[in-house]
Amino acid sequence: MKDVAEQFRVDEDGYTSDGYRRLEPVSRKSMYLGSAIWLIIIAVVCIVAATQADTLFQDRAVYVRPAAWILLVVSAVYLLVSPEVRYRRYRYRIDGDKLEVRKGVITITHELVPVERIHQVDVSRGPINRMFGLANVTVTTAGGIVILEYLEEDVAEDVASKLNESVVRMLKERE
Repeated sequence: MKDVAEQFRVDEDGYTSDGYRRLEPVSRKSMYLGSAIWLIIIAVVCIVAATQADTLFQDRAVYVRPAAWILLVVSAVYLLVSPEVRYRRYRYRIDGDKLEVRKGVITITHELVPVERIHQVDVSRGPINRMFGLANVTVTTAGGIVILEYLEEDVAEDVASKLNESVVRMLKERE
C-alpha cells in the first residue's frame, strides 16, 4: 500500500500517481466560504436555542442549553477542518469508458459511472462557485446522479463536452 504522502502527490499536470485529477487550489476558497456560511447559520440557531432555552423549551431547557453549545463546538470544528480534508481527498478521472470520483471527509466514497449509463450531463454555477470562477458537472444516469464539484469553469465545460462526445460515440458504435 502506498504511503499517504505518495497517494496525494501531484505532478506538474495536476494528476496523482494513480492517474486522478485533483482540484485547483481556488476550489479550496469556495469550500471555506460555503463552510463559513453554514457555520454562521448553525451558530445563530445554537446561540438562540441556548440563550432562549428557558422561554422556548421550558422544562427541557436544562438539556437543550448544553446540547446547543456542544452542537455549536462540534459543528465549528468540523466546518473549519472539513474544507481542507475535502480538498485533499477530492479527485476524479475520466477515461474512454468511465467516470470516477473519489471524495469524502469522514466517509470516503468512490463513485464509478460507466459512460454507457450516462443519460444527461449538465454544468451549473452556484453563487459561491461563480465568485471563484468554478462550476459543477452533474452526470445523470438511470441509477442516480454523480456530481463533479468545484471545477474551474473551462474545465467543467471540457469535462461535460468529453462525456457527451463519449456517449455519442458509444451510441453510434451500437448502430
